[in-house]
Amino acid sequence: MRLTRTLGIAAATAVLAATAVVGGTSTAEAAPTVYKNCTAVHKVYSGGIAKKSVTKNRVTSKGKVTYRALKGTVKKDDALYNANKKSDADGDGIACELS
Repeated sequence: MRLTRTLGIAAATAVLAATAVVGGTSTAEAAPTVYKNCTAVHKVYSGGIAKKSVTKNRVTSKGKVTYRALKGTVKKDDALYNANKKSDADGDGIACELS
């Protein structure tokens, strides 16, 4: 009985240790996705990708700046935004936004 219990504890410890080592990188450490274009972004996030600090969409029309509410599902993630910054045509901190 005692030998079986000791082997069971040793096996459970080995499984936990292997899980910690094999687990490797978590999703928080994984590199952010770089999307080819805004069509690809909109398939995942309909409203685009924004910096965490952005709360409204800045729209410039005929030299006049106005602010509008964000439309669609906007993913707020600084690392993801930085990876897709090329898709932020107006430089307002939102890539592929819907205006």
